[in-house]
Amino acid sequence: MIRVLLVDDQPLIRTGLRALLDSEDDLEVVAEAEDGAGAYELALEHRPDLVLMDVQMPVLDGIAATRRIVDDERLAAVRVVVLTNYGLDEYVFDALRAGASGFLVKDTAPDEIVQALRVVADGDALLSPGITRRLISEFVARPAEVVSVSSLEALTAREREVVALVGYGLSNDEIAERLVVSPTTAKTHVSRAMTKTGVRDRAQLVVFAYESGLVRPRERDA
Repeated sequence: MIRVLLVDDQPLIRTGLRALLDSEDDLEVVAEAEDGAGAYELALEHRPDLVLMDVQMPVLDGIAATRRIVDDERLAAVRVVVLTNYGLDEYVFDALRAGASGFLVKDTAPDEIVQALRVVADGDALLSPGITRRLISEFVARPAEVVSVSSLEALTAREREVVALVGYGLSNDEIAERLVVSPTTAKTHVSRAMTKTGVRDRAQLVVFAYESGLVRPRERDA
């Protein structure tokens, strides 16, 4: 069972999402919050698997709330999925750096929302349907923080290659096909790279890929 905390300042949005998620056998809405401050407190209380987080809210916005949840060691197992009105909204880029594990736009089809939450909960995906690879290109064109050299040097040549492919948005199966290895081997390389770089999930491994220079901004559009 995937336990979800809904966070949105619009009751109608929360009601619709609750009805959608509670209709699935493997999804359960454990609580609702109308702002980021409430989201943080309810995350501590319920320890959900996922927080479906709106961005623009009163009291504490979704970006600040995401950062607060991600930075709390007690909530290390909680993943935040950002809910936004715009696929290329400026807030989305801030949310990625704040530690968000996935993204959904509010006009995403219901079945795609359900599937996106499942794959983020499983840790195997970066972006949900409705957010295209162009999001990554837009993100990396912006000023980036510099990662530690030691984190990059800890990776083997093959692991660097795999991290770059993750940065391009490839799945484990696509990486396996590109490198002519088994999907299990590809997944192992990804897992080891995440451990060595100290990132908490695949989304942050993509950030690392760009900020370390393993993938260059706009290179994917060439």
